[in-house]
Amino acid sequence: MRKARNALLLTCFLVTIVLVGCSESTGSVEIDESDITGLDYTQEQALQASFMDERLDGMKGVAENDHLQLFIDDLTGSIAVLHKDSDEIWHSNPTDRDEDSIASGVNQDVLSSQMQIHFYNNFGQGSVINTFSDSVQYDQYKIEEITNGVSVTYQFGRSERSVEDLPLMLSSARYEEITSRLDDGGKRALLIAYTEDTEREIYERNDSALSGLQLERAFMAFDDAGYTEEDLEQDMQELNFTQESLSARNFQATIEYTLDDDSLIVNVPVSSILYSEDYPVNRISLMRFFGAGGADDEGSLFVPDGSGALIHFNNGKTKYSAYQQSVYGSDLTMELSDYERTEQTVRLPVFGIIRDEGALFGIIEEGASVATINADVNGRVNSYNYVYPSFYVVNKGDVTLQANEQERTLPRFQEAPMDSDFKVRYTFLNGEEASYYGMANYYREYLEETNGLPEKVNDETLSDDIPFYLQLVGSIQKQKHFAGVPYKSLEPLTTFEQAEDIVSQLQERDMTNIKLNYLGWFNSGVDHKVPKSVSVDRAIGGKSGLHQFVDFAEEKGITLFPEVALLNVNSGSGFNEAREASRTLRGMPATLYPMDLTLERRDRTKSPSYVLSPGRLEAYTESMLSDFVSHETNGISLRDLADQLNSDFRKNNQIDRTESERISVQAMKMIHDENLEIMAKGGNQYALPYLSDIIDAPISNSGFKIQDEAIPFYQMVIRGYIDYTSTPFNLSSYTNERQYVLKSLEFGAGVHFKWIHEPNYKLKDTEYNHLYSVNYEQWIDDATNIYHEINDVLSNVRNEPIVAHEKLEEGVYKTVYNNGIYVVVNYNETAVSIDGMEIEAQGYMTGGETF
Repeated sequence: MRKARNALLLTCFLVTIVLVGCSESTGSVEIDESDITGLDYTQEQALQASFMDERLDGMKGVAENDHLQLFIDDLTGSIAVLHKDSDEIWHSNPTDRDEDSIASGVNQDVLSSQMQIHFYNNFGQGSVINTFSDSVQYDQYKIEEITNGVSVTYQFGRSERSVEDLPLMLSSARYEEITSRLDDGGKRALLIAYTEDTEREIYERNDSALSGLQLERAFMAFDDAGYTEEDLEQDMQELNFTQESLSARNFQATIEYTLDDDSLIVNVPVSSILYSEDYPVNRISLMRFFGAGGADDEGSLFVPDGSGALIHFNNGKTKYSAYQQSVYGSDLTMELSDYERTEQTVRLPVFGIIRDEGALFGIIEEGASVATINADVNGRVNSYNYVYPSFYVVNKGDVTLQANEQERTLPRFQEAPMDSDFKVRYTFLNGEEASYYGMANYYREYLEETNGLPEKVNDETLSDDIPFYLQLVGSIQKQKHFAGVPYKSLEPLTTFEQAEDIVSQLQERDMTNIKLNYLGWFNSGVDHKVPKSVSVDRAIGGKSGLHQFVDFAEEKGITLFPEVALLNVNSGSGFNEAREASRTLRGMPATLYPMDLTLERRDRTKSPSYVLSPGRLEAYTESMLSDFVSHETNGISLRDLADQLNSDFRKNNQIDRTESERISVQAMKMIHDENLEIMAKGGNQYALPYLSDIIDAPISNSGFKIQDEAIPFYQMVIRGYIDYTSTPFNLSSYTNERQYVLKSLEFGAGVHFKWIHEPNYKLKDTEYNHLYSVNYEQWIDDATNIYHEINDVLSNVRNEPIVAHEKLEEGVYKTVYNNGIYVVVNYNETAVSIDGMEIEAQGYMTGGETF
């Protein structure tokens, strides 16, 4: 049986992941059994230490540069890094883990691991293994020196047969079939190995009797009877049981540790992850406890939720869920929930740990689009505070089959592994830089050096005034009736002439730096048809009206950004759902239904939009641009291209999220190469080099209960390179304008409103009732007052980065800009005294060179 099982399993062992069923594999590589189970993990010679440190007993120095020293324990695979500038040592695993009073069992073992592998069986049931208890304890690992570091290759799972390899139970008919093929010795072996249950007519495995010679005799009996993997599958289905043989679950993976200037690079090559088709790897978790803080330590975990958030060490919030968020938000081909998610999106692939002795800052360099940031505090499953990344290797979906009035759910896996290695850069900060603003400063400089930000504009002709962001809604689709017959037509909400009127009124109020995002202007309104071509809506003025408005905007010094959606498309002429919509793992087109605000869920009675296949994006972009540039607007607004990242699981033509990211970047480059200024919603990291403006930028965190503070990390990274603003004030959750003013001052953000020229009632009984308060006349005076108050302060720090930020006391925050000017805001309902000066309730004070 063992031999037959391995023959089947090992024909499907792959360097890359496959879909269920070897015959449907894409990019599969058949490998020999020795590639995993026969690897020689004996060190050819003992690892030689290039240097030692008396504080690191048993660890050997293997790589060094001007900033760092790398050590490894060749008995456990754990590593440590000495930061020379601070003389602090950072450990991959807690040094006092054996004394943890909370962790036990597998949670105790995980404290000694550097990687966990999460995998499924053919039934979709998940399991987890780790480098310590499933590899190191069996001496199934090998350490090799590489340039500037070391690599550690792990084999997970034992190749020796164990009792778990025998069938858990057999029917009486199967037992008799097997024994009929055996001699007396084989029959005696199975008589000992299995106990008969006459009432249920089955034979159950007798684990207590199976060890040593008896176990070997039982295996020999099954081998002699010709029992196969197919027989086991049939028995599991017939008797409704599942089993997972550890010896059949052999995995391999490699972690590479290298020093690069002031950083440690930790890389898991995707090609090093080997596994069986029957046990696909779903994700890996990497360096879970690197730099973890203990129960007696003070410090914070930094997570990139929205604008950024801190989770303080030992905050006692173990009754709440641990932190976990996907980088760049949800993949809409994987999560098509009927309920809208209200949490903020992770825009930057970073995380960190702040401790008294220094800070550890992680940057995900490869695999960010399939990464998840995880964090937790002392007291739940162990005594540590930690943050770490995990990476999806292969996604799983579920397919429900119906037969004979019964439903059965089967797993379906993507065809190939993610097209990316999983690489994290860890940097060590000390002194004043050992803070979240120190991390932000480092990351901003890192992006500058790696061309991750646009070139900084130092044009003296630019306005010193901060931007006033104005969204105007042109037209929408509205259902009407003629002779009792329903039909849809365009409802104009702001024509080009009316837009001129609104802008003129704003400029009469001395609002000069207006950046106008115009949506609902082409191809039938806000939810426009596919943008393969551009036809300006006649309802708001048509092509001639747009060109006249473009001339008006140029004359008035206004930057015009007509909005285009590329990733979410509506059905209609020019769109073929079967060929152009992304497919889910179930093989269905990925659809998005409108939200019903009264029910707080998606309304499946309405017409959906579709998730465009990334494979069609470049062609869509090229076609759209060929028409768009003729209107000479000088700017374009992207509704979704910098905000979403989706896969396409189309059979035999899969595009995973890593490839989707590369396609999105290429599309933005095509737009940028047309010399268009690009405004975008959201602003994921890969989009930043191409953007001039970001709207709806995160200005808080998601408010998860495990978190303690929101911080402007995102703003500290991009300010001075990209102008930004939060959601429109008139559609925000702010209860009064003072809160909005203070937040804008603290986060250095521009002012933002969304308006229409027509009365609000024109939106009644439409799919746009979320635009409940957008008539410009109701807001223009408030907008003027808010803008001038914020501009009076922030015009003094126009294009200046935020270099420091801190909480002075509850509800009081200080923001310091690069030119030395600072702002202190007081969100409290009572006055506070700061540096001998009183700040009134919901007020602020400024200081620095200019004030």
